[in-house]
Amino acid sequence: MYRPHYPAEAIMQYSPAGGPVSPAADRRLLVSYDNYAAAQRAVDTLSDAGFPVENTAIVGSDLRLEETVTGRLTNGRAALSGLITGAVFGLIVGLFLGLFTSATTSFFGLVLWSILWGAIAGAAFGFTSHAFTGGTRDFSSRSSIVAGRYDVLVASPMLDQAQALLQGGVQPADTVVVQRPPSAGPVTSPVAAGDTAPQASGYPATEARADEVRAEEVRAEEARDDDRAGLSRGRRP
Repeated sequence: MYRPHYPAEAIMQYSPAGGPVSPAADRRLLVSYDNYAAAQRAVDTLSDAGFPVENTAIVGSDLRLEETVTGRLTNGRAALSGLITGAVFGLIVGLFLGLFTSATTSFFGLVLWSILWGAIAGAAFGFTSHAFTGGTRDFSSRSSIVAGRYDVLVASPMLDQAQALLQGGVQPADTVVVQRPPSAGPVTSPVAAGDTAPQASGYPATEARADEVRAEEVRAEEARDDDRAGLSRGRRP
């Protein structure tokens, strides 16, 4: 299958500062948090210290959907919600159409009629739409997508500078640092600034264990080759 090739210059992006930024920039982990607000404050700390924040990124991982139930939903409540929505929509339409009237009385009358008909239509639509569900969803809710971990990444050449600035900044009391799993990519040395300073953990023990497993597999393969070679020599006349 033919795959078009594009030169590197054609896929370059541009930062707000005006300079080109490669989409595959070499970024290293600075710190990980369990909430977005803490990651945002970390980047804001770097920005206040004069760090070029266009070289940073906040990456959310372990995404999940959270649906919060806000209450029970009946035909009456659905009609009431539709009535309010329809009345607001009617008000907007009435104000817009009222701009084309010359008399003050006509303006207010048009706005009131728009609100009335919008409320009636909204209530009817809300009641009908909920009634057609057949009671399969008698509750109201709101959904949001959240991440289990927020990584603050920094361009490799500026990692030491970012660590020094973040170490000197004031860390929020509610900050919870999340340990990054080994599969998440390269991890740098931790940033230490008291008990509340963010830390990024390395994983030398995991790499050593992986090396041991690979060495055991190689030894087992060599042993099987030796056994097969011995059997071949024993079968010869």
